[in-house]
Amino acid sequence: MSRYRESVCRLCRRDNLKLYLKGDRCYSDKCAFDRRGYPPGQHGQRRSGKISDYGVQLREKQKMKRSYGLSEKQFKLTFQRADRKKGITGTNLLVSLERRLDNVVYRMGFAISRSQARQLVRHKHFLVNGKKLDIPSCQVKVGDVIEVREGSRNMQSIKDSLEAVVRRSLPQWLEVEKENMKGRVKALPVREDITMPVQESQVVELYSR
Repeated sequence: MSRYRESVCRLCRRDNLKLYLKGDRCYSDKCAFDRRGYPPGQHGQRRSGKISDYGVQLREKQKMKRSYGLSEKQFKLTFQRADRKKGITGTNLLVSLERRLDNVVYRMGFAISRSQARQLVRHKHFLVNGKKLDIPSCQVKVGDVIEVREGSRNMQSIKDSLEAVVRRSLPQWLEVEKENMKGRVKALPVREDITMPVQESQVVELYSR
């Protein structure tokens, strides 16, 4: 699978949106987006002009894909599954992204970023309903209990993440017991729970071309 190896701060600047890809750094005065809030590149400060409809649609798709850390292939497959479900495709897409195990681990505060959450899941540091699960894209269900594996509870990175979670609000559809290092899915997320400023209808139009 292709992997982005450049500075992730450039992605935030390119999308003109803070994607919180570097955890605590994004909340500090070292944040590159806050310090240089213009597109990267030699001519970034001079770029202007009208963006085409296709350009707007592409930018919205890139925001969503990069925020959740998916490759182009992964994102397209997620969209196709959302399109086959009943209901509004754009909402289905966002809900599917929120229900990914790596995202839930991040939302619960066990990781400072989705990329770190994905790595922790792949290394089997979490149990889902008492069983090891190392598939970041796994879709959680109502009632699922996600907890840090016993042998991983002394990891400093997880402890630090739980201490720093106060900077992010816990979604209403999740609950966390910090002292027990576990959380539960109370309900499935709805559109109102997803605060990321993205126009999902533009993504649907892009894939409908």
